[in-house]
Amino acid sequence: MLVTWRYRERKSLIQSFDPRAWIIFFACFLASTLFFWDLRYLLFFTAIALLTVFTSGVTWQESRRAWLFITGFILFFAFFTFLTGRGGVELYRVEHIIAQYAAPFTILGWRPTLWITAERIMFSASMILRVFSIASMTILIPYSLNPALYGVTFRKLGMPDKIAYGMDLTMRFIPTFGRDFSLTMDAQKARGYEIEKLSGGLFEQVRKLAPLIVPVTIHAIMGSEDIIDAMDLRAFGIGPRTWLQELHYRQRDIALITFGMIMVLTSAALSLFTYRLWIPEFLLALAQ
Repeated sequence: MLVTWRYRERKSLIQSFDPRAWIIFFACFLASTLFFWDLRYLLFFTAIALLTVFTSGVTWQESRRAWLFITGFILFFAFFTFLTGRGGVELYRVEHIIAQYAAPFTILGWRPTLWITAERIMFSASMILRVFSIASMTILIPYSLNPALYGVTFRKLGMPDKIAYGMDLTMRFIPTFGRDFSLTMDAQKARGYEIEKLSGGLFEQVRKLAPLIVPVTIHAIMGSEDIIDAMDLRAFGIGPRTWLQELHYRQRDIALITFGMIMVLTSAALSLFTYRLWIPEFLLALAQ
């Protein structure tokens, strides 16, 4: 049995729009954000993302794990990029050094040195805003898009029936797999399996996880076979498919799509002149 994300009806900004309009706007938002590394422009997209989050009706308890994972992911890679200085080579050629810290030891004649530069600071800050804006909008999709409308939404966006239904099954697979894994773990613990006491090397620990991995994998294969049989019995793919739900654009949906298109076209035009890293004057002054 397929399950879905923790969706529920909310009086939110996202759910007031047709799901097709929201998907199109999200695609425009994603494309527009990727055009810029300038912090001043990225603040605009961050403001849109925060407005959407605070009006989505999704509570912290519902999405806490997703937010913690995304926050840790963003901070780790931003800090790693700051330490190494990698990632911004296409945006700046010269670095203005603010401070320099050398390690008191050497490794094969090489002394680890940390350079704090204006370019690294701004590149890391821009990366945080850029990824945070995209991740914030992405997190809200499974919590705000009605699972019953997955298939018809992608079909009405112009995708063939097979691809639309494939997208439907794909979005349901992860929560279904998580449910099966949780049930299997509880069943094995009831039989005395103690996952907390796994020991040994990497391969030994993987071997000891077999009581969890094998049943979940087999159940996933059996479930996919059941879905295939059910689709074959209903002659899926023989002709055009009909959908129980119907979607109709309203004026607010047209306005949202228009805003998204204007945003992406404007961003593309501005990126021709502003595709560079913005460095504020006070950071440059510190480096002098």
